[in-house]
Amino acid sequence: MSTHTNHAAASHLERVEAPGHMLTKAAARALAVLRYATGFVFLWAFADKLFGLGYSTPSARAWINGGSPTKGFLASVDVGPLQGFFHTIAGTWYANWFFMLGLLGIGIALLAGVGTRIAAASGALMMAFMWLAEFPIAQHTAAGAPSGSTNPLTDYHVVYAIALVVIALTYAGQTWGLGKLWAKLPFVQRNRWLI
Repeated sequence: MSTHTNHAAASHLERVEAPGHMLTKAAARALAVLRYATGFVFLWAFADKLFGLGYSTPSARAWINGGSPTKGFLASVDVGPLQGFFHTIAGTWYANWFFMLGLLGIGIALLAGVGTRIAAASGALMMAFMWLAEFPIAQHTAAGAPSGSTNPLTDYHVVYAIALVVIALTYAGQTWGLGKLWAKLPFVQRNRWLI
């Protein structure tokens, strides 16, 4: 096979330069799908806790009906070194408001494709606290029962945190989002951490 034939056969294949220089359209679209899916996870959790859509939160325990978005989860923490801390803040006004505003803000930022760096940092911090609350390292609860942990280190909180970091570092908001327009705003140009 001649060099010309090899080049012609490979010409229709996507080529990627060295890392950091180019992203294929397919990869950019896949990252946009990851951004949308991750944003929907956060926004859905917000809506379910707010309105009690009947998935993880029944209507009677909805925030708009006087329920607490943090009490059930944090009060039932029965593993790890921070049990007392989580029990103390369970259902407090500040835990409820920070949690709900975090879910809403992260979800909207990811779906819109703006502020992905702040969303990634905030979401990763939220996932770290939730990982500490579930503390998958523990094989047994404080009462001695099996904890139900299936993996001592990498659970869905870690995966979500990694997804958030990837979304922010790859400018995933620029594909099928408002990231390009957002990045051109003067205050974002002056404060690049807002990208």
